[in-house]
Amino acid sequence: MRILQLCNKSPWPPKEGGSIAMNAVTQSLLMEGHIVKVIAMNTHKYTVRLEDIPEDYKYQTGIALGEVDLRIRPLKAFWHLFSKHSYIVRRFESKDFRNVLRNTLVARRFDVIQLETLYLTPYIKDIRELSDAKIVLRSHNIEHQIWQRYAENTNNPLKKVYLKLLAGELKNYEVKHSNDYDGIIPITDVDRAFFEQHTTDAKIMTLPFALKAINVKNHTATKTKNSLFHIGSMDWLPNQEGIIWFLDKVWPEIYQNFPDLTFSLAGRNMPEWIQKRNDPGLAIDGEVENAYKYMQSKNMMIVPLFSGSGIRIKILEGMLNKNIVITTSIGAEGIDATDGEHLLVADDKDAFKRQIQYCMDNPAEADKIGENAAQLVKEHYNLKDNAKKLTEFYQELTEANG
Repeated sequence: MRILQLCNKSPWPPKEGGSIAMNAVTQSLLMEGHIVKVIAMNTHKYTVRLEDIPEDYKYQTGIALGEVDLRIRPLKAFWHLFSKHSYIVRRFESKDFRNVLRNTLVARRFDVIQLETLYLTPYIKDIRELSDAKIVLRSHNIEHQIWQRYAENTNNPLKKVYLKLLAGELKNYEVKHSNDYDGIIPITDVDRAFFEQHTTDAKIMTLPFALKAINVKNHTATKTKNSLFHIGSMDWLPNQEGIIWFLDKVWPEIYQNFPDLTFSLAGRNMPEWIQKRNDPGLAIDGEVENAYKYMQSKNMMIVPLFSGSGIRIKILEGMLNKNIVITTSIGAEGIDATDGEHLLVADDKDAFKRQIQYCMDNPAEADKIGENAAQLVKEHYNLKDNAKKLTEFYQELTEANG
C-alpha cells in the first residue's frame, strides 16, 4: 500500500518519545513492504535540516518538511478563551505545511494517510478535497488529559483556572472531531475507551508503541549500581513538574540515607533553572548522544509523572535495558506491567522513598525486576508484531468500502 505519514515533528532523528514512536511506525510500514512518504512539521522546538537526515532514510521515506511556528502568542492565547476553537490545536496550523501537503496530494495517490497525533486534524479538509485515501489517527495520548492533570497538580490558582480552560477547549475539540477519521489507533485500551465513547463510524484498534529490541545489546555488567537517573525531553511540562517535585520532596532524604547514591538528569532542552541547581549528589548531563548507552550505564530509572497520557516510550526503553523503573501509576498507565514484578509504582514521596530503599537493600530482587521488564518488552512491545497488526488494520480499512 501507499502510505502518507503526517507528523507533528520529524521522526528522524529518533531521540525523544514522540519522534521515536513515529519512527517506529515508519519502520513498521517499511518492514511490511509498503511505500511510505513522510511529511513532518519543522518547529523552533524540534528543528531538523534535510541535509542532516541520512540519505537512505530520505530515499525510503521521501521525507519533506513544512515550517510551523509553535511559539506562544499571549494575546492570541487570551482571545481564544472567548472563542470556540482550541488555541493549542490552532498553533499547529501553517500555510507552509499546508502547501507541502497539498502539493504532495496533487502529485501522488495514497491508500492511507496516517495523522500522527490530534494536532494534524486541521488538515483533514485539505485531504478530503484532494484525496480519497482512508484517514487514520494514530493517537499518542488523549491530549486534553495531559492539560487536565497538569491543571490539577499546579498550585497557582490563576494558572489552574487558565489550564482548565485550555483543557476544556481541547477536550471539546477531541470529542467534536472523533468522527472525522476512518480509523483510530490509540496506544492503550484506556485511550480506546475514550474514542469508543465518542465515535460511531471509525474503526478502532489498540496498538501499543513498539521497540526494535534486536538492536539492543545487554551491557548490564557496566551498570553503576548506586545510581538513579531520569531521561526525557525537559521542555515537556509533565517532566519538569515531576522532576522539580522529586528534587524538592524526595531526593534530600534519599541522599541523606545513601550519600554514595547519585541522581543524574538527562534530556534535550534542559531548562536553565534546572541546570543551575546544585543539589548534593545531582548530576545534570543534558542531552546525551546515545540514550541506550546512557541507560545501560545506570541502574534505577526514576519517572515521577503526575500528568500526561498514553505510554511513556522512555519507560519501555528503560525496561528493555533492564533498568529498575520506579514510576507513578500515571507513568505506568498503558503498560501491561505488574507492580513488583516488572517495575515499581510509587504515587507519593513516602512510596518513592520506600521503593528506592527496597532496591538499595535488596539488589538481587531489584535486578530480577529489571530482567522481567526486559523480557516483557521483548515479548509484547516488539516492532515485528506491530508491523503485521498495522498492515492487517490498513487492509481491513481499505477493503471495507471497496
